[in-house]
Amino acid sequence: MKLLPLDKLGAREANGIVNFGVFLPWVSKNDGNRLWVKIIHEKDQFLQDIQPFMFEMDYSIDPEYGDYWSTQVNIKNQPKPHPKSAWGEPGRYVYRYYLENPHKGGIDWIIDPFAREFGVGKLSAFTLGYEPYVWSQNENIWKTPALKDIVMYELMLQEFAEDIDRTIERLDYLADLGINCIEIMPVSNVAMTIDWGFLPIGYFGVDERFGKRRDLQKLIDAAHQKNIAVILDAVYGHTSDSFPYSYLYRQLEYHENPFMGSFAKDYFGESTDFNRKFTQDFFYTVNYHWLDTYHVDGFRYDCVPNYWDGSLGNGYANLVFHTYKTVEEKKEAGSHWQKFFNNDIINLIQCAEQLEGPREILEQTYTNCTWQNETLDAAKQVAFGNRDHLANFGFKLGLDNYPVEITNNGDKIAKTALQYIENHDHSRFFCHFGKITRDNELLQEGDRNLWYKVQPYLIGMFTAKGIPMLWQGQEFGENYYLPEQGFGRVMLFRPVRWDYFYDFVGNSLIALVRKLIQLRRQQSQFREGNHFFYNNYDCYHSKNVLLFSRQHANKFSLVALNFGDSEQRVPFWFPIAGNYQEELHGQDNFINVPSLVEYWVTIPSNYGRIWTVTITS
Repeated sequence: MKLLPLDKLGAREANGIVNFGVFLPWVSKNDGNRLWVKIIHEKDQFLQDIQPFMFEMDYSIDPEYGDYWSTQVNIKNQPKPHPKSAWGEPGRYVYRYYLENPHKGGIDWIIDPFAREFGVGKLSAFTLGYEPYVWSQNENIWKTPALKDIVMYELMLQEFAEDIDRTIERLDYLADLGINCIEIMPVSNVAMTIDWGFLPIGYFGVDERFGKRRDLQKLIDAAHQKNIAVILDAVYGHTSDSFPYSYLYRQLEYHENPFMGSFAKDYFGESTDFNRKFTQDFFYTVNYHWLDTYHVDGFRYDCVPNYWDGSLGNGYANLVFHTYKTVEEKKEAGSHWQKFFNNDIINLIQCAEQLEGPREILEQTYTNCTWQNETLDAAKQVAFGNRDHLANFGFKLGLDNYPVEITNNGDKIAKTALQYIENHDHSRFFCHFGKITRDNELLQEGDRNLWYKVQPYLIGMFTAKGIPMLWQGQEFGENYYLPEQGFGRVMLFRPVRWDYFYDFVGNSLIALVRKLIQLRRQQSQFREGNHFFYNNYDCYHSKNVLLFSRQHANKFSLVALNFGDSEQRVPFWFPIAGNYQEELHGQDNFINVPSLVEYWVTIPSNYGRIWTVTITS
């Protein structure tokens, strides 16, 4: 894979002069095509008397990528189109491309695939007088956390805090909660105002509904100052039908497409064709741009099956390999790139959403972590009252058969999976215990009166192997229902209800979550080391109880979870004798037990216990 020459692509402004450039493979001037760029000041775009300027673009052939169109516009030398126009003033200008084709006539509303900024909907943008963001001094000493130490929080900017600025204000809250990595749902440009962002039309910048380029840079800088890593949702296997390399060639009725087309699975949107070198280089350049310009700590790769063609293929595996190797080459570069390096380990976060083969993606690629729905699915079955699934849930909490480290081509890479019971794709976990029904299915909610039933699942998630992840507002009892399919999933605004933080349910849940995160951050056995599941139906599962242990260095902890509505006493043969402290209820709560002798422990209903001993010899 090669980096595209971004210094000749998109809109680049300096001293009032803007250079435009775009690759349009197979769209040649020799075939009678003519291309213009339409530009208007953002303040003028909705005024009927002011129309955009049109500037015709020059044509040439790039030796690597073919048909190339470009032009230069001196904004300040252009007379105002109307006395009331803001043309020539500093600020944001919106633009789009317009093609005149001898067979199809005029094709308008072509967004710039290399735009760094965006206007409303299908408009590219640039800022006259743009001043680059100045990063804090802390940025050159910040270190991306090791995989084993991550506590992740998934959020959607608009729903979490309305926009980027308000999200920055919430960083203190996240740091106080104990979060050290946020996974942000797509920030790339989309056509709709209310949208999850999984049908991108622009990849090199921040959608205007969230803020501007420097706003996101400021967010990432501020997050790093609070020891919080930031990874972005990367949607590379499919696009919107308004994405220019889909839209334009469909309008031209070409039988082939230089960028789009069936490749692996076609689950969603317009599929990208990673057999095309241009497509490969485009998304590799997108990755590099976000790492270099925005200082992100990595990516959560959405819908990997859409571009998964095996470990030696042209798609996903190829992209994560080259991204890793590019970071590896930056070891001596200093500046913000140093954050990834810790001795011989590279802490670039490359997280796959490969729900069809989460183990395979870790074993066969440079991916170092993955989403997996196995734990969530098992937890649902337990919530439905199926005791037979407690064993399955126990094995999933231990990430049974998942690799922990793999060496590829001499590169030693830590591996793990995320552990969650909620994410943006599913209803809140409350909904599995009972729903408050309303006239419209979309307005159903989980019954927060049953909040206590979620406690053992949270205790299990934060003490299990892998990376625990919270979905925005989960920690204080957000209870939205989400339909399994349809536009009601992605086009309904579900803002986090921060008032929940203050009620009894919110107070109770967040107190538990804070305690669990603190415990995980302070004691290494919950972040790494041995996980042993005590698979015994008669002693435990028949009573709705699940037991597993975590051990690392000189710490051993027994985690006991009770998913039933009544208190349970069960026998356990502690492998290590000693004075065990119960972690959830204070330092004075001890039990003294002998080794390998039957000892009966009590676990409250819909709750859990964590007993820890320090091994002295």
